[in-house]
Amino acid sequence: MRIAQLRASIVGGAGADYHDQPEGHWIDGRIATPMSRYPAYRETRSSFGLNVLGTVVVEVETETGEIGVGVSTGGPPACWLIEHHLSRFVEGADPRRLELIWDQLWRATMFYGRKGLVLNAISAVDLALWDLLGRLRDEPVHALIGGAVHDEVPLYATGPRPDRAKELGFVGGKLPLAHGPADGDAGLRLNLERAAEARASVGDDFFLAYDCWMALDVPYTLRLIEGLRPHRFRWVEEFLPPDDYAGYADVRRRAPRDIMLSTGEHEATRWGFRLLVDMGCCDIVQPDVGWCGGLTELLKIAAYADAHGVLVVPHGSSVYSYHFVLTRPSTPFAEFLMMAPAADRIVPMFSPLFVDEPVPERGHIRASMFERPGFGVELDRSLPLERPFSR
Repeated sequence: MRIAQLRASIVGGAGADYHDQPEGHWIDGRIATPMSRYPAYRETRSSFGLNVLGTVVVEVETETGEIGVGVSTGGPPACWLIEHHLSRFVEGADPRRLELIWDQLWRATMFYGRKGLVLNAISAVDLALWDLLGRLRDEPVHALIGGAVHDEVPLYATGPRPDRAKELGFVGGKLPLAHGPADGDAGLRLNLERAAEARASVGDDFFLAYDCWMALDVPYTLRLIEGLRPHRFRWVEEFLPPDDYAGYADVRRRAPRDIMLSTGEHEATRWGFRLLVDMGCCDIVQPDVGWCGGLTELLKIAAYADAHGVLVVPHGSSVYSYHFVLTRPSTPFAEFLMMAPAADRIVPMFSPLFVDEPVPERGHIRASMFERPGFGVELDRSLPLERPFSR
């Protein structure tokens, strides 16, 4: 059997690009970013263009009509890459030869890719191929990569309402950091006051973390970590630009060990994660399966991290991450992004892309929810998909 066609489409509003939200959503509020040093771009993340790319939807279709679906962030630029470059390595290929296809996609784009948008596009293609393979074999993806080792997966919630997350049954909460170095000592005090309020609202049996979204520098990070110690935060996340491996290693050497360090959301491929692991940059790596190179590459990243005693807790990614986490003995939980505007109720992470995307029940995902073929979700065909570079 061969792949007859590879298609890349866009769809407006949320989906895999969950930052593409209407005005007033918490995810576009006052959150520290690399652009926070500039007052004009400090109050919202959409002000500097966090939502400009949008969602890319990839479909791979065989000669006999079976279709696999993968999604990522990338919008029209990713569509162009997929249709006009990546397609030549997919169309006509045997869908079982995932390693060959991935290697050709990686090597063919190396001269302009390696990270970012290109890896998002490769990831979406790879996820579509895994979805297709599961459908062809009538098995869920987790069965193709080793099978479930958990009956259920606990989840922590990312959003500004850890108190509500605890009420909903999640095992922990990760808060967005509101203020960065440009806000000075006053901003640091506000960050620590928010941490104290969060701890008071959830008690001692609920873990907390801070997502710093690439916004800090080494001195500020060390001060933040020291200030968080009385509030017993479990980790601080992605506090430096993703390429500052030396800075991460410096913080890990100097920071107390009672707070873990995590990063990797914006890292890609086994080679990027090897630097994080070998340089002692963190205690947890957080690859996003839609950005790091897809499931084919995530399996390699996880194997390397496991062998070196570094935890693997994927960033977001809904069903694409859940199938992976189900197969990992050493991954203690997964992430759920609270996509309700006020982070006060459960909304499917990739809404409105899928008609049957599973959501946690009392903060847990049961393995029995993932027994349908492929990734187990169907694209909502009522959505106005647009294929901007149809061939």
